[in-house]
Amino acid sequence: MSAAKRDFGSFHSSNVQELLDIQDDEYVPPELPFRCELFETYKSNPPIFGKEIKQKHFLLEDCVFLNHGAFGGVLKDALDIAQKYQIWTERQPLRFYDRELLPRLVHVTRRIAKFINCNAKDIVLVENATTALNTVIQNIPLKQGDNVFILNVTYGAVKKMLRWRCEQTGAQLQEVEVDFPIKDKQQLIDYVDKNLKEGSSLAVFDHIPSNTPFIMPLTEIITICKSRNVPVLIDGAHGLGSLPLNITSLDPDYYITNAHKWFCSPKGTALMYVRKELQTLTRPLIISHGFGSGFNSEFIWAGLHDYSPFLALHTVLDFWEGLGQDRAHQYMHGLCKQAGRMLFEGWNTEMAAPEDMFGSMCLVRLPDGLQKISDHMDYSAAETIQNTLYHDYNIEVPVKCVQQRLYVRISAHIYNEMSEYKTLRDAVLDIEQSYKEETCQNK
Repeated sequence: MSAAKRDFGSFHSSNVQELLDIQDDEYVPPELPFRCELFETYKSNPPIFGKEIKQKHFLLEDCVFLNHGAFGGVLKDALDIAQKYQIWTERQPLRFYDRELLPRLVHVTRRIAKFINCNAKDIVLVENATTALNTVIQNIPLKQGDNVFILNVTYGAVKKMLRWRCEQTGAQLQEVEVDFPIKDKQQLIDYVDKNLKEGSSLAVFDHIPSNTPFIMPLTEIITICKSRNVPVLIDGAHGLGSLPLNITSLDPDYYITNAHKWFCSPKGTALMYVRKELQTLTRPLIISHGFGSGFNSEFIWAGLHDYSPFLALHTVLDFWEGLGQDRAHQYMHGLCKQAGRMLFEGWNTEMAAPEDMFGSMCLVRLPDGLQKISDHMDYSAAETIQNTLYHDYNIEVPVKCVQQRLYVRISAHIYNEMSEYKTLRDAVLDIEQSYKEETCQNK
C-alpha cells in the first residue's frame, strides 16, 4: 500500500520524509475533520478592501490601527479553525497526536512550499522567526577570528543572538552603518560590496528591516555574498504576506519568515528554509524523537504543544489564494505610498528612503517642531509621542528614533483606508502645535 493511502497510525517522525517524497499526482492528503471556508467565490466577487474586509475577516477594535507590522492581526476565520482543532484534539488526544498530526503537518508544509515556490523538503514549520534565527545562528560553525557581517539596521534581537554567538566562539561581528535618508538601493548594494570580507562565515540581512522598513535589494546582495563564498541568512520576518515570495528565484542559504505577521495566521506560525546542502548541519534546538531521521523529521515534532496554528494555515492559504495575492499587494503597497506621500507633504518633511523602496510599510520623518521634544533624542522621546498618539487620539502607530531624528512607521494592510492616515497627519500637527505653545509659555 502506498504511503499516501496507508493507515496514518503507522507514521512517526521518521516517516515524514517518506510522505514528502510522494509526487503531487500520487499524494492523497488527509481528510479534514470539519468543514472549512474555501473562499472560492472571492476569485470572481472579492470583498472591498478597507472597512468592509476589516469587519468581515478581522477582530480589530475601533482604533486607528496603523501598526500591523508589530505583531500582525489574525484572520478570524483562521483563528476559528485553530480553535476547532484544539477542541478536536481534546476529544481524543491519542488519535490526534499519534495518528493524525504528522501527516496533517506534512500536508500544510507541502501547500505552503508551493505558495513560496520551494521544495517542501527544504522548509520546516516553527513557532516564530526568533526560534528559527536562533537555530541557524547556533548551528553556524564559528571559531576564533571568524567574521560575521551585518548592517546596523539588523533587528535588535538578532544582533543580540549574533553578539552572544561571537562571544561564545571568539568570532567578530562586523556591523556597517547605513546613513539616512537612503538615496537609492545602490547605496545599500555598495555598503555590502565595499565592506563584505571574502570568506566571512556568515552574512545576515533583513528582507525588510523592522525599524526602517525599506525593501532590501536581496537579489544583488545575495549575488555578492555567493561571489565571496559567504553563506547568507535572510531574516524575512516581514516577508510572507507583505511581498510575493519566490525562494527558488531568490536562492538564499537560509530564509526565515513569520506567517502570523502579514500573512495573518494565528500566532505561533513561522517557516524556516534551509538550502539542501546545509540541512545536515542545521539541527533543532529541541532534540526529540525525529532526531537522526532527516531534516524535516527532526523539526516536525518539538514535543507536546499547541499545533493548531500550523494546521490553520490551510485556511489562511485558502483566503489569500481566493482573494488574489497580487491584488492584495497592489492595494497595500499603493495605499502605503499614497499615505506616506500625504504625510511628508502635510508635515513638510521626507521619507527615510525613496518611496519605490517601500512596500507595505514606510518611514516618514515627523515635523521639525517635534524633533526637539527632548534634550536626548532617543527611544524615550519617540515613546513619548507614540504614547500620546495612543492615549489622546486612539492611534496605534510606532514612532522610531533613527540617527537622532524621529520618524513614524506606518503599516498598510488590506483593512486600512486613507482616512486613517489623514487622522494621523492631523493628530501629529496638533501635538506639534501644543508642544510649540507649551515651549513658548515656558520661556
